[in-house]
Amino acid sequence: MSTTSGTDRRGPVDELLAAVRSGRLARIPELLAALDAAQRRACLPALKELRKELRQDWSRESAEVKGRLLVAGVGCHAGPAGAATWLAGSDFGVRDWARNSVLHQVIEAQPVEWQVEVVTRLAARPVRTWGWSMYPVIEAVIRRTGCEVPRGESFVRSWMDHIDETGGPRPTLADALRGDTFTPVLLPELFELADVGYTLTFRLSPRPGDIWTEAIGELAAAGVVDRVQLLDRCLARLLRGGKATDQRAFLEVLRALAPTPEEYAARVRDVVALLDGLSVIAGHAQDVLAGLDEAGLIEPEVLTEASAVVLFRSEKKLVRAQLAWLEKAARRAPERSGPVVLAAAEAFGHPDTALQERALNVVARHLKAAGEAVLADLRSAAETLNPAHHRRAGELFGAPVGGDGDDPDTGWNELLPPAPEPRPLGAPIGSAAELAEELSALLAAREPGMAAFERVLDGLVRLAHRDRAALVEALEPVRRVHPWRGTGSWGDCTPREILFVVAAVAGELPPRRFWDSLRGKDGSALRGPGTTVPGAVLAARLEEAAWQVTATRPPYLLATPTDATGALDPAVLVERIAGYEAAGVTPGKADLSQALLRVGPVAVGSVAAGPVADGAALKAAEALTSPAGRRLAHWLRTGGLHGQPSQRVLFAPGKGLRRTNVYGNRWWEEIERIAVAQPGIGAGPVGPGREHLPSEFLALLDGTEPSVARARKVYDWSRRPVAHWFAMLPWHREELAARWLDPFAEGADRDERGAAGHLPLLAEAGGPAGLALHLALAYGLGARHAEDRTAAVDALLVLAARGDLDGALLGRELGALVACGTVTAGRLGAALTLAAESGARATVWSVLGAALPALLGEADPSTRGLGDLIALATDCALRTGARGPVAEVTAAAGRGGSGRVVKEARALRDVLGAEGLKA
Repeated sequence: MSTTSGTDRRGPVDELLAAVRSGRLARIPELLAALDAAQRRACLPALKELRKELRQDWSRESAEVKGRLLVAGVGCHAGPAGAATWLAGSDFGVRDWARNSVLHQVIEAQPVEWQVEVVTRLAARPVRTWGWSMYPVIEAVIRRTGCEVPRGESFVRSWMDHIDETGGPRPTLADALRGDTFTPVLLPELFELADVGYTLTFRLSPRPGDIWTEAIGELAAAGVVDRVQLLDRCLARLLRGGKATDQRAFLEVLRALAPTPEEYAARVRDVVALLDGLSVIAGHAQDVLAGLDEAGLIEPEVLTEASAVVLFRSEKKLVRAQLAWLEKAARRAPERSGPVVLAAAEAFGHPDTALQERALNVVARHLKAAGEAVLADLRSAAETLNPAHHRRAGELFGAPVGGDGDDPDTGWNELLPPAPEPRPLGAPIGSAAELAEELSALLAAREPGMAAFERVLDGLVRLAHRDRAALVEALEPVRRVHPWRGTGSWGDCTPREILFVVAAVAGELPPRRFWDSLRGKDGSALRGPGTTVPGAVLAARLEEAAWQVTATRPPYLLATPTDATGALDPAVLVERIAGYEAAGVTPGKADLSQALLRVGPVAVGSVAAGPVADGAALKAAEALTSPAGRRLAHWLRTGGLHGQPSQRVLFAPGKGLRRTNVYGNRWWEEIERIAVAQPGIGAGPVGPGREHLPSEFLALLDGTEPSVARARKVYDWSRRPVAHWFAMLPWHREELAARWLDPFAEGADRDERGAAGHLPLLAEAGGPAGLALHLALAYGLGARHAEDRTAAVDALLVLAARGDLDGALLGRELGALVACGTVTAGRLGAALTLAAESGARATVWSVLGAALPALLGEADPSTRGLGDLIALATDCALRTGARGPVAEVTAAAGRGGSGRVVKEARALRDVLGAEGLKA
């Protein structure tokens, strides 16, 4: 009897499982209805096993089985928590099953309490960025049962995504929201969401109301949602801040809600608080408050409070608007002149001298109505004015400003950062465990540092020589995470290719394979179509090191630098070669060549030109007997690789038609670029035994001259400079700047990002600082992106601190670049203002003073930002005591009109010709 009963119980279970596997989806609800609670529980292990079996199967047949499995699993879970977890499984996302009528039928057959609990749990789960959404299931249960609508973020986002999904002709978003019973509950909740700005401002069609911002305003006006509640929520959302995209979107919502002046006046404290927000938010709040003030709906003190916030902001448009509001208030009610002029005096400390002058004009016009009671406070505030305005302020306020009027403040002390000190790489890696740790960090870095790479490469050679078996064991965990992927690369050779050497240490490929890879580019494991000239040098070193760890087993590498710039102390290289001689080891050709290029010239006292040498290093080198030792001695004695002259060249191949010149296609026709040409080194320096540098190293210093062919080549994404390249020639920064001038220029004339970040490396490197380096710096100072300009300012200050900056050369090139439109005056002004505010006003004047002839003689006077540049020059000239007329300044000052450039030129003319200034 019991056996028969057991067989009967197993029959329906097996039939359900067969239906899941065989494709009878429509029968699943009927089969589930025939099972009791125990039988449904008995199905779950087999269903879970089948789910596990199908998890990695993405075939069409598998997708159908997963759908049937989903439906059966939901029906077999008696607990709501288990059912919700089952429904939310990502492996069921091969199709959108949430609309399937059979799934809805199974869910509807469950108790109401079960259904409500399941959808409550589903609604609280995070919204997936991909895969299927459970919203249709949740929506169906809510509408069918009448349960409370979830208000959590996930459900609100899902509702927003699905609100306009209707059959037939699509209504506008406003109409869809108006007909949805969820709208009064969920619409206010969207003000709590982050990263929603794009959705709110995406227009679905040109029809009115088919964008969220307009739809919200339309529904609020119609009374579908509580307008006052939305207004308060919108202001609160703006006050909380957040991403700019969100803030702009909610500002559009606020405008769509169209608050009345009275509604704004009732919330005036919130509006004042918005003055601290995003520029566009502050501008809207400023306009609202000015209108309320003119209508007499707010207290007069609000104007003073708003001015204290806005007049310290960097946005000139906001400051000008605030001063205009103050002016109108004083004209409308002269009795308010006292508070108005004191409020306007807040702008005396603004960094922009033109705004200082505008504020001073406002004060001058209303000073008489304000009375003498404000003079003491105005004199105190005037101390923060630029010295160019001190004389006028003293005349207005009846007492000298900024000290004795006959003794202007010109005692400026130049404040520059200390010249960079040497940064040693530190002791070599001493153990296999330490090497594995540093290798792992190197491979995890987004752009591996030069110092880290050189230490690890040297460590691989050292420790392979000492105990290769122990090294292989220590590197095994790293190799599992970062395996060598084999040969053939379409990109450039980068420090990450150190894995090639790691594979050689581990014996992953036979030594002969490595030897074959050195026979030419076609057989190279690390070189391919995208290999750059520096990449080929790096590949040559890595391929040679891979051979060395398996064959010659040297005790260490020669080329490992001793300084973070890539420089190598000559005395250290002498010591290393002496060690090779004692061990009877022959240096690798690439290793020795890179070492020679890193020692630079000797017997020069300037750190920028070469390492200090008292003759001891050269004397020790003369005592070496090996070919490598004799070559080093000859290299040091003859000065090694000499610098190259740079010739200024204008690259302007012709203007194309923008409508037919798509981005990246003949882009050079749209620019005019000042560049340099260098002759190259030919066969390079010859050693005492007629030794030459390998071809890869000679190519680093091939002749360079701008051309269309070069323009095509340098734009390749794989040819963006990286920090490691600059360490290959640490004593030849002028040559490096010449060869990579195009990426620096692209930061200014093509708005590319990142290249100028390497300018501090060039500034800290050695060798002459000539035309190429100063041009690279000029392009960096005019770069599109603020982080690039900041890096250029850092390089400027380093060069100035080391005495390597030629301000006149830099100024002339900057003037020419502004005149031809390659560098914009606004960007340049922002960069040089940053340098001046750091304390380097004398340095900035040395640059701007030389740029003035081109800025005022060749550049278009209407050039945006030119007035700011001249104002900065005036400030620096006054503070540093510069004097002496400049013809172009005098000519510009003599022009008629009251334009900004003319006014600033007059101020600069007066400063340069003022009596009592220092020479």
